[in-house]
Amino acid sequence: MAVGIFDSGLGGLTVLDAVSRRLPEVPFVYFGDNAHTPYGVRNAEDVYGLTTHAVERMWDEGCDMVILACNTASAAALRRMQESWVPSGKRVLGVFVPLIEALTERQWGDNSPPREVEVKNVALFATPATVSSRAFQRELAFRAIGVDVEAQACGGVVDAIEDGDLILAEALVRSHVDALKRKMPMPQAAVLGCTHYPLMEDIFRDALGPQVKVYSQANLVAESLADYLQRHPGMIGEGQKSVFLTTGDPARVSQRATQFLRRKIEFTAA
Repeated sequence: MAVGIFDSGLGGLTVLDAVSRRLPEVPFVYFGDNAHTPYGVRNAEDVYGLTTHAVERMWDEGCDMVILACNTASAAALRRMQESWVPSGKRVLGVFVPLIEALTERQWGDNSPPREVEVKNVALFATPATVSSRAFQRELAFRAIGVDVEAQACGGVVDAIEDGDLILAEALVRSHVDALKRKMPMPQAAVLGCTHYPLMEDIFRDALGPQVKVYSQANLVAESLADYLQRHPGMIGEGQKSVFLTTGDPARVSQRATQFLRRKIEFTAA
């Protein structure tokens, strides 16, 4: 009955933590492609190849459904995977849609035409690859009109988080927020479009100010997954235990993961 959670590194642990609390009875297989992180500076073909390889590995662990808890993979690879690669009986879902549904106040599966929404000015913080893909803007346009999105490519933040250098990560976050504010001085909402960024959410909030509503993905994805599994219980795979897999050094990745989640996490080699 396992469900897969994939990320290029440690950022997806923010999603894993949320979905584990929301669905404590479901075992999760987590795959961190730490040997190839960050994905945000790779081209779409590289991201596609690495992501499909990881998803196949999670299928081997008994997952029929995999969540791409990596925004770059969701932006650069998901549509192609769903259209031509995912076999019958399997599902691969991304993390953009639950966030956009919350931003536009839409219920899951609401396929009515795009309409005006309350939020007009949105700041998007994401990796360079996610920003260049314009996947967030594309998905938003399916649901809302009249929304101005200003995207800020946050180079270096993922590397600093993966390296455990949170002082550098904080400095970079504040620099990127300052750069965004020069382009959009008064955003109403800010989207943290990378699952690494919730680890720095307090810094984003402080730099943006209390007047900006910050949307972070982990809890939104957890609620969306719970709803999906309630409607599609057959998508829970045959795997019976939680597993943590990494392409990196298991000891080093386990140490970092334990620090981030503040509980013992043990990775094994993928």
